[in-house]
Amino acid sequence: MIWLWLSAAFMATTALVHGAMGEKRLIQPLLALDQGIMAVDLARKVFRFAWHATSALMLASAATVIWPGTPRDLILLVGAAWTMVGLFDAVYTRGRHIGWPILTASGVFAILGAAA
Repeated sequence: MIWLWLSAAFMATTALVHGAMGEKRLIQPLLALDQGIMAVDLARKVFRFAWHATSALMLASAATVIWPGTPRDLILLVGAAWTMVGLFDAVYTRGRHIGWPILTASGVFAILGAAA
């Protein structure tokens, strides 16, 4: 059970850091450019929405792995998805993106918790 709580804590932390740091270090600078696709109001809104929707879905994943009665297979699926995203991030960015270790760990902890 501790693995599931650890997974949820990592997922929630990832969501909060993703939302706050992404807004400050990625969203705002991109929107400040106001050129190309970022000059289109709808694109600007969808970009910001999609970024923060991802953070909200991370929080939903965290709740899923600790929710009482969540089917083991669903926890395994969530864990596998986080693990795959983390490993893909590591390969795709050649380890340069700061998020890949915590994404991967979040998934591995969920898998360990479901297997326990």
